[in-house]
Order: sequence, then structure tokens, then C-alpha cells
Amino acid sequence: MLVKELDTRVEMRQVGIRHQAKMCGGIGRCGRITCCSSHLDKFDPVSIRMAKEQNLSLNPTKISGQCGRLMCCLAYEYDTYMTLKKEFPKIGKKVTTPDGSGKVIRHNIAGNCVTVRLERGVELDINLAEISDKQE
Repeated sequence: MLVKELDTRVEMRQVGIRHQAKMCGGIGRCGRITCCSSHLDKFDPVSIRMAKEQNLSLNPTKISGQCGRLMCCLAYEYDTYMTLKKEFPKIGKKVTTPDGSGKVIRHNIAGNCVTVRLERGVELDINLAEISDKQE
């Protein structure tokens, strides 16, 4: 019926949810034009592990894009986080800080610091450069 109406060949294809969001465009949670409509040509797989590694909230509404899937930017920031994370002492490792020794309990990769629980029970955020003598 559509072929007769338009008097041309009609080909219908199914469009994925991410491609639909790309075509519609919009503003993302960060306040910029959505990545899918501005510069992403290929949609790489995105997993919840990527959000965990970046210490993001695992609340689906906070890490989902306009398409309802996990935000594409999690995939292209993941490699950077993993590279930067290699410079950090592992969680649970004993380290020496200017305020005394303690165990690493949290990483803040974007802030380039770690949270250390000192032996006296105090938790401090310390810049990675201030951790002088790393112990095993």
C-alpha cells in the first residue's frame, strides 16, 4: 500500500533504542548535547561493572541515558579510570602518610586521593603524592 502511495521502493528497517536516541538528540545529565547525537558513531557495549569501577551510584535512574540503557560515556571513561587506578595502592593495603600509618579504604580517582583509616581510627582523605612509604 505504501509502495503504491509513494510510487517508489520502500524498505523498512528496525532501529535500535540507542540509534533512536541518536536521531532524536537532546541534552544529557551533564548539561551537554548527548554523546550519541554529537560524536559517537559506534555504540560499544556498556556494563554495570564500568559504573562500579568508577565509583558511581548503582541507581539505574542515575546511570541511564535518555534511551533507558546505561550511559554510553561509561564505556569511554572506563579505560581512563582503569589506567589511573593502577597508580593507586590497593584497598586494604597498609601505607604511611604524613599523619601516620593506616589502611587504604577508598579511592577517589578523579580527585587523585585515597581515604586512609589511620591506626588510631581516624579516616583522612590524602593526596596520592603525600603517601610516601608504601608498605606491604
